[in-house]
Amino acid sequence: MAKSFMDRLRAPESPVNLTKLSTDAHPGVSSKDDALKALPELGERLANLQEKLFAQARGGSEPARNSVLLVLQGMDTSGKGGTVKHVTGVMDPGGVHITSFKAPTEEELSHDFLWRVRKALPGAGQIGVFDRSHYEDVLIVRVRDLVPREQWEPRYGLINEFEQELADQGTTIVKCFLHISRDEQKERLLARLDDPTKLWKYNKGDVDERKLWPAYQEAYEAAINLTSTVTAPWYVIPADRKWYRNFAITNLLIETLERIDPKWPPADYDIDVEKARVLSS
Repeated sequence: MAKSFMDRLRAPESPVNLTKLSTDAHPGVSSKDDALKALPELGERLANLQEKLFAQARGGSEPARNSVLLVLQGMDTSGKGGTVKHVTGVMDPGGVHITSFKAPTEEELSHDFLWRVRKALPGAGQIGVFDRSHYEDVLIVRVRDLVPREQWEPRYGLINEFEQELADQGTTIVKCFLHISRDEQKERLLARLDDPTKLWKYNKGDVDERKLWPAYQEAYEAAINLTSTVTAPWYVIPADRKWYRNFAITNLLIETLERIDPKWPPADYDIDVEKARVLSS
């Protein structure tokens, strides 16, 4: 039996060393051509499963409460926005809730770090997508020393408790670390500078962050090691190849939804009576 993408991409149980995990591998598919040929059919499967999830929460006499939360984390240019565009683009937008987390506002800073995250959680039947997430509060704050260690260090445990709480309420969490190499990031930054249509995406601060690459890798390793749980495991996505990133995450979402196994809700009305009413209208 072929291994699932969940099994292929799940972060190792032993302490993760990102330098030993490939950024350009493509487990589960032999070539780009094969992946691109498969994507249309995969997109249809994903769209169908997502529509069932959405419908199941809204139809029938006993609506289901299931939802999915896709968490995307990675270095700048790793493809978080590209994933949102290419993977969720096949879904019914009514059943997708996308949040892109930026630097916290003054109001957000006046609350605990999970406050703004709770406000953005998907409702029943929805697939929520976080472009960056609550993990920024154990990543950039750690690397940039924005808050004292005694403040950010307990957050790993608080995150585990929070994600268990979500799971207990019916939310399946899919956490993806988009793993790119430093060389690939440089190529993508240069490509933005060479393309007039991409200049708006270039951020001068990204070059400053590159100087902190080792510290960020250490912070990501800590986050993965300390918060990859049975309830909410981390998946390490080789992301140097954009086509594989999209292919892999599409498959992860399909496998996640197939485990939830949403069903079309039965009618909570008499179909024959309604047909007669429509015909006579």
